[in-house]
Amino acid sequence: MRTIAIAMQKGGSGKTTTTVNLAAALAEKDKKVLIVDMDPQANATSWFGIKDTGKGIFSGLCEGSELKPLVRKTDTVNVDIIPSSTWLVGAEKGLASEVAAETILRRKLSKIKNDWDFVLVDTPPTLGVLTINALVAADEVLVPVEAHVMALNGLAQLLQTLAVVRERLNENLAICGFVACRVDGRNRHSLEVLEDLKKRFSKETFKTVIRENVRLAEAPSFGQPITAYEPSSTGAEDYRSLAKEILKHKGK
Repeated sequence: MRTIAIAMQKGGSGKTTTTVNLAAALAEKDKKVLIVDMDPQANATSWFGIKDTGKGIFSGLCEGSELKPLVRKTDTVNVDIIPSSTWLVGAEKGLASEVAAETILRRKLSKIKNDWDFVLVDTPPTLGVLTINALVAADEVLVPVEAHVMALNGLAQLLQTLAVVRERLNENLAICGFVACRVDGRNRHSLEVLEDLKKRFSKETFKTVIRENVRLAEAPSFGQPITAYEPSSTGAEDYRSLAKEILKHKGK
């Protein structure tokens, strides 16, 4: 069983898109996947059309609830989700006085995570207590990097945070890899950023790139991952390729 946090503090980098579609691609490989939506925007939850969220993951983090009752099934076979809700906006304040607040998700997940082959944790575009909880709970971190120079600049802060988490809270946290997202082969800047990413992080960057694809942008409106919405699209092809790489290699 592998727990992977999908993290990048820059908004629009493709965290939720990667979480949902990677989960679906892994499920096609007969892997049971649990998504934990730790983003107050609840985009992964909305993507699957989950309505009966209650307080969602907030109850587990801030009210002492166990996680198992919070799990909801999705319409995608082998994919379950612990939903987010608007309540999660208050989690930072709710956890401020909590002892060892950064370890709550790890402690709660340890009781249930062996029910799945993969746990994918979608994180908010900040490096606050919610993202730290995800990194402490994870075995690995997967970093979606938008093919834009500003995304590369943001990697330095994330890597510093990972170093601190390893030193103080989770010494076994590994980098699953960097995956370039929204890569437009017709855009010179996009290709230059991709090349720069491969030069800086040759060992950590996946061979798979997620190409810019309108079907990926449409899929949430239809409540389906790309593998169901448009299974023959380049988006579906790319996430299947990424799943294959992740199944073959563990992070380091």
